[in-house]
Amino acid sequence: MIRRAIKFGLVVIVAVFVVIQAIPYGHASSNPPVTAEPEWDIPATRDLVARACFDCHSNETHWSWYTKVAPVSWWTQNHVDEGREKLNFSEWSWAYREIDEIAESVREGEMPPYYYTMLPRSRNLNDQEHQDLIRGLTATFNKRR
Repeated sequence: MIRRAIKFGLVVIVAVFVVIQAIPYGHASSNPPVTAEPEWDIPATRDLVARACFDCHSNETHWSWYTKVAPVSWWTQNHVDEGREKLNFSEWSWAYREIDEIAESVREGEMPPYYYTMLPRSRNLNDQEHQDLIRGLTATFNKRR
């Protein structure tokens, strides 16, 4: 009886997983064209920002294979949409209200979010790169004041 219930439960889980793949949200992930970027203080700052921030805060998102599989696709698409809406380095405008907070959010550990760096990848920064990123963001965004 218990085996039968476990088997039935697994069949239901697999069936639900297959069915939710038909929901289109998140499957057609796209990268609109880059229209403007900040005037970076040095190219190394842009490189660090590209590694640590561009997946969510630019039109140059790297869409991994698993970002096309629901329900991860839904979460990823929503996360990227929100990130681009709040700050998009590919559609840059010096009119962003929270320019001062960009370096601060990195300094305080709010960005990148912990779940973004859980998997070891090239986008993860070591301590020195993290400090260089903060320094570069501060230099880039304070030079326009």
